Amino acid sequence: MGTSIAERETRVCINDALTDDELRAILSKLQSERDRDSFGLVCKKWLMLQSSERKKLCVRAGPVMLERIARRFRGARELDISQSVSRSFYPGTLDADLSVIAEGFKSLQFLNLQNCKGVTDTGLKALARGLSHLQSLDASHCRKLTDKGFIAISEGCHKLRSLHLSGCKSVSDSLLHALSKNSRFLEELGLQGCINVTDSGVSALADGCHLIMFLDLSKCSKIGDIGLSKLSKACPSLITLKLQDCSNIGDETLFSLAESCPDLETLNVGGCRNITDESIKRLASSCNKNLKNLQLEWCLNISDSAVSFVLSKCDNLEVLDIGCCNEVTDMAFGGLKGLSLRVLKASSCPGITVLGISVLVEVCQNLEYLDIRSCPHLTPEACEQAGLHFPKSCKVNFIGSLSEVIF
Repeated sequence: MGTSIAERETRVCINDALTDDELRAILSKLQSERDRDSFGLVCKKWLMLQSSERKKLCVRAGPVMLERIARRFRGARELDISQSVSRSFYPGTLDADLSVIAEGFKSLQFLNLQNCKGVTDTGLKALARGLSHLQSLDASHCRKLTDKGFIAISEGCHKLRSLHLSGCKSVSDSLLHALSKNSRFLEELGLQGCINVTDSGVSALADGCHLIMFLDLSKCSKIGDIGLSKLSKACPSLITLKLQDCSNIGDETLFSLAESCPDLETLNVGGCRNITDESIKRLASSCNKNLKNLQLEWCLNISDSAVSFVLSKCDNLEVLDIGCCNEVTDMAFGGLKGLSLRVLKASSCPGITVLGISVLVEVCQNLEYLDIRSCPHLTPEACEQAGLHFPKSCKVNFIGSLSEVIF
C-alpha cells in the first residue's frame, strides 16, 4: 500500500530532529564497544560522531595508516602502539610514526610504547613538541632511548603524571634531576633495571616530586638508604614501592618508610639481604591498616619473629612472600587467628613443615595460592598422610613453574 502525500510531508529525518550534542548523549549511554561500533554503521554522520568520541585506540600501523587514523580519531586520549615481546612486526614503530602521532593526536594524554625498540630520542623530542597534554608515557624496554629524549618529554609535557621506563638501561641520574625540576605532578615512576640510577638521582627526585605514589626501582643496584630515606620523607603519599634486588637497601629505608609513609600498601624488598626483623616490625606497626602486599624473598635475616608479627598486626595483608627465608619455621604461624591472606609464597623454606601449614590453612579461609616448592617436609605425600585439606579455591604449587603466578 503506497505512502500518502501527507505522510511523506510529515516524515522527519532523525539527523534533522536531533542535534550533534543529542546524538553524542545517546552514544555516551552505549556501554559495550559492539554497540558503539554499531552506532557508527547507521550513516556517515553517525560514523564521524562515533569516531570523534572514541577516546582509546590500540593500533599496529605505519605512518600512512596512522595519518588516516589520526584524521578520523582526532579526539583520542589513549593510544597503545606497544609491541609484543614474542610477536613484533617488522620494522616496528619508528621515529616517523612518533612524528605523525605528535602532529595528529593533539589531545593525547596516555601513550604506550612498550617494546618499540626502533624509536630513538629524535622521536621522543617530536612527542615533546606536539603533545603538551600528555600525562602518561610507558616506554619500557625501548632500548635506544636515553636521558636526552626523556628530558625533552619532561620539558615539553608539564602535565606528566606517570612515566614507566623499565629496561631503559641508558637512563641515569640526569633524567631524575630534570623530572624534579619539570614534572612536579609526577605520581608514578617505573625505573626497573635502570642500572645507572644512584642515590644522587633519587635524592634530586625527592627535592621536586612530592606526589609520588608508585615507585619501582627494582634491580637498581646503585641505590641505597641515603636516597630512599630522603624520598620516603618527601613523598608521604607513597602507596607502592618496589626495591627488589637493591642489595644496598637496609633497615634505615624501612625505618623512614614507617615514620613517613603510613599509607603504604605494597612493598617489595626481595633480595635486600641487609633488612632485619626490627625494621619489618616497625613498618608493620606503622602500616598495619593499609599494608596488603609484602615481598621478603631472599631476606636471609628475617625470622619467625618478624613474620609472626606481620601476620598478627597487618589485618588487611593479602600477599606475603617469604621464599628462601631459611630462618622461618612453623613457629611463625603459631597463635594466629582469622587472616585475610590470599597468597603465601614460602618456597625453599626448610623449616616449614606440615604442622605449620595446617595451622595456616585453618586460619586462612580465603587462601587462593600457596607456593611450597622445594620445601623438603612439604610434599604431596606428606600432606596427604597428615590429612591436610586445603581450601577448594586454593591452588597449591609443589613443583610448578616460578612464573606460574605473579603478584
